[in-house]
Amino acid sequence: QVQLVESGGGLVQPGGSLRLSCTASGNIFRIDDMAWYRQTVGKQRDMVASMSRGGEGNYADSVKGRFTISRDNAKNTVYLQMSDLKPEDTAVYYCNADIGVLTTDILHTLNIWGQGTLVTVSS
Repeated sequence: QVQLVESGGGLVQPGGSLRLSCTASGNIFRIDDMAWYRQTVGKQRDMVASMSRGGEGNYADSVKGRFTISRDNAKNTVYLQMSDLKPEDTAVYYCNADIGVLTTDILHTLNIWGQGTLVTVSS
């Protein structure tokens, strides 16, 4: 069983900062792309930032210059450092990863979602 567990959400004032963490656990052979998505009520889930295993990052235009994604492959963990937060950043943030699982010498790649962590930006 493979799972992703996020942490670090909470309430922050506009202009403040917050760091989200997401750790993968289970029978993991390797982890390829890791990403953060966010979703508000009634809207689709949108990609915020992603990072390849080699460290190449991509960002949504709305967060460029404010958010930084990073990962620690040894710890199977991805981070999202969020700065200069705005009320429109309020959402449930989800971690996503492509995780390779080796079973009977066959590598299966699973796309796994975390349970989500709420970020509220409000004064």
